[in-house]
Amino acid sequence: MYLHGTSKINDQGHLEIGGVDATRLVAEYGTPLYVFDEALVRGRCREFVEAFKASGLKFQVAYASKAFCVMAMCRIVDEEGMSLDVVSDGELYTALQAGFPADRIHFHGNNKTIDELEMAIDAKIGCFVVDNFIELQMLDAIAGEKRQKVKILLRITPGVEAHTHEYISTGQTDSKFGFDMGNGSAFRAVQEASQLRNVELLGVHSHIGSQIFEVEGFRMAAEKVAGFAVQVRKEIGVTFKVINLGGGFGIRYVNEDSPLPVAVYVKAITDAIKDNFGSNDFPMPEIWVEPGRSIVGDAGTTLYTVGTTKDIPGVRKYVAVDGGMTDNPRPALYDAVYEAMLANRATEQPTEVVSIAGKCCESGDMLIWDLNLPKVNSGDVLAVSCTGAYNYAMASNYNRIRRPGVIFVKDGQSDLVVKRETFENIVGNDIIPARMKQLSETV
Repeated sequence: MYLHGTSKINDQGHLEIGGVDATRLVAEYGTPLYVFDEALVRGRCREFVEAFKASGLKFQVAYASKAFCVMAMCRIVDEEGMSLDVVSDGELYTALQAGFPADRIHFHGNNKTIDELEMAIDAKIGCFVVDNFIELQMLDAIAGEKRQKVKILLRITPGVEAHTHEYISTGQTDSKFGFDMGNGSAFRAVQEASQLRNVELLGVHSHIGSQIFEVEGFRMAAEKVAGFAVQVRKEIGVTFKVINLGGGFGIRYVNEDSPLPVAVYVKAITDAIKDNFGSNDFPMPEIWVEPGRSIVGDAGTTLYTVGTTKDIPGVRKYVAVDGGMTDNPRPALYDAVYEAMLANRATEQPTEVVSIAGKCCESGDMLIWDLNLPKVNSGDVLAVSCTGAYNYAMASNYNRIRRPGVIFVKDGQSDLVVKRETFENIVGNDIIPARMKQLSETV
């Protein structure tokens, strides 16, 4: 398993993250357990900020909280001077409860409800990323009722298809997100937004996909957005102050992945903006981006305890752990692949090929196929790397399994940032109607 960030093998032959032995974490907090390398998270935040500073352009780097949203993470983002994207009232509430400055919050989503819009307007967030005409009208009406003027970006689809999984590719014409440039709806949206009294149109937003390993897609998106901005300014006199090119920067999950350094992605984006806007005598806009996975993805490791095994001679050996698709649904959703190691026997050489099964009552609950490991014993600690993004965020209580706790580690210290769910949490919102109670008393 590739060792990311501060991860290393210590003198005891154990995996160590943030200066803390993984076996110590298991003894203290149990498994499954999400472990985040705080130094790596903060370092990645700073890489983005410093790369944009080097460009000389005005910018905002907004962490896409959908990747991993808990109050402690919101605090880190604030401390590192970044903005924050949210896509639901729950994420917005988490950010506000963490004390995140509302004027640095951007609200995304293709189907924001009236309640969500009202909540965000009342909080005086910094910007709405408007996804459709219905939302545009709703937002203007609600802002008018509350005697506020809200800032917006219009999400547009530039027709650029990133080289990624079809379910996480979002910039193409056939997408549920945004106003399409090709059929004219993006231009009509600018016309309509510029005439509304209660919204201030800052510019446009474009996002071409996720887990992207090249820069050409970002260059193409910048070129198309710049052409659109020039057309809008020429034909209706609207000048975009902000261009948001989204996120999607890839990380290394397995050896076949080849992400670029953060600075390379950022330079490609800023150079493309300078080239395309500068050549059109257009005021240089402020550049926004939205990294999520690239901030937290490879900073997360999930620790499991090995339970049972099933050896089918000549076919496969299954090794079951005490988690699975409830804490990591990505293999089932996207055929996502991961690396792993025995955290308590990290120096031992592989002797067998096994497949890691989850404990859910689903044949498809498989975390890793065909993994090389030393002979696995019940009670071993399995560490799966790169589980920081879209793991805790997408976790569920399927089979009424409790969601794991979350730990931040740094400089030899571990901090609990999310408690492991209890049985009381599982039934906490259940209600037995009075008529059922009465029925049981008569039986």
